[in-house]
Amino acid sequence: MADELPESLIELQREVNRARDAAAAAGYSPEAWRPWVEAAAVVQNAISEYAAATGADRFEMEQAVLKAAREGSRPA
Repeated sequence: MADELPESLIELQREVNRARDAAAAAGYSPEAWRPWVEAAAVVQNAISEYAAATGADRFEMEQAVLKAAREGSRPA
């Protein structure tokens, strides 16, 4: 399924991952975590819309996006 995923969904998840890392480094205040919360909402909505439009299982789609985003961020 990862080959069928739009790169835009994978990149959105990578943004979420980067926002999470930045928030964790900045401390545990609502202000530090707000960008992560907002980015997570965007990717969740995008995954839901894509799954609905293609008839894909939403949970499987989310898991594939998470995996693809992790694999792409590993050093070569």
